[in-house]
Amino acid sequence: MKYWFGYLTAAIIGAITWVLMQFGQRFQTLVDMVYPYVIRTLQGYLAQWSGSVDFLLWQLLAVALAVVILASLVAVIATKKSIIAWGGWVLSACAFVYLIHTMVWGLNYYAGPLAEDIRMETAQYTIEELADATEYYMDKANALSSKVKRDGSGSLTYPEFEELAHRAGMGFQRLVYDRSYPIFAGSTLPVKKLGWADMYTSMGITGVTFGITGEAAVNPQIPDVLLPFTMCHEMAHRMCIASERDANFAAFLACSVHPMVEFEYSAYFMAFRYCFNALSSVKTVAGAEATAAIKEGIGDKLRKDLNDYNAFFSEKQDKAATDLANTANDTYLKTSGEKFGIGSYSEVCDLLVNWHIQEVVLPSIAVEENHFDPYDKTQVDVTDIR
Repeated sequence: MKYWFGYLTAAIIGAITWVLMQFGQRFQTLVDMVYPYVIRTLQGYLAQWSGSVDFLLWQLLAVALAVVILASLVAVIATKKSIIAWGGWVLSACAFVYLIHTMVWGLNYYAGPLAEDIRMETAQYTIEELADATEYYMDKANALSSKVKRDGSGSLTYPEFEELAHRAGMGFQRLVYDRSYPIFAGSTLPVKKLGWADMYTSMGITGVTFGITGEAAVNPQIPDVLLPFTMCHEMAHRMCIASERDANFAAFLACSVHPMVEFEYSAYFMAFRYCFNALSSVKTVAGAEATAAIKEGIGDKLRKDLNDYNAFFSEKQDKAATDLANTANDTYLKTSGEKFGIGSYSEVCDLLVNWHIQEVVLPSIAVEENHFDPYDKTQVDVTDIR
């Protein structure tokens, strides 16, 4: 029995974690009312604490844990003790870390959708509405592509990582104070550089947020046009916006209202990519025609940035490493309550189309309508009135 005590401990910890997740799934309204606001405050304190050093504390802890596990394995082999019992205690340690993660951040997956928090209505949309939104984001990206700085070869030259990181929170502050969106009133402390960047680049990983230490980190090697968007995406996670779809949309909103053109361009560049990819996947005649029409409208500078973006990931990513990372991330997301796993990243297109309808299309229709004015003789027949 003593050989299996570690496995029993891991099972008990796993059961507690499962109960917490079932509670979150069953009582989502209660979780949404309390949990994110409490945890957002906790994440602020943790970010303040972990921000006292430049490196990532969770990576240091991961290395320390790996060293302890390896050293304990050597000790077990040297003393000829049971490796089976050792494996149980390693499993229980991993289960305990996941339990803490679930308690201090993970239940955010069961909070309400971001659209409700910002009072945005969402509905099904047509191919025409998707095409209109895609064209809108393309036009904005085309215009902004001429305003950002470039070098002699036409490639983007953004400010240094540290400068972008220190200014990333300005967009969220505008959303809170100018748009009255308290959901974004979390920590805007700078994100950190993701250590072991080469490894993460080979896996196609652009950023990581670790709730236990309150650290949001971004891969410094990714293309410049993606940096601001990813910084705001990871910052949104630290604000307890867990869903990848919602974190992407939060990043778009924060970047789109940011005073720096680099952030604004990043917002519309990524919005166009998501919508264009969704439009391209529509296997109908109307979808193909709309996609072809959009392609014709892509400007030279925007096209270069799109090509550079695609070239970076096609050259730097390792297929085996990427598949492994995607499988692990997909499993984690689905286990945590993200129904569509890694597919949830592209679901932001639904929010982008609905945002375009609500914020761009409907206001323009309201302006164009002729409102009835009883004092306007051109609208009222007064010939028979004495």
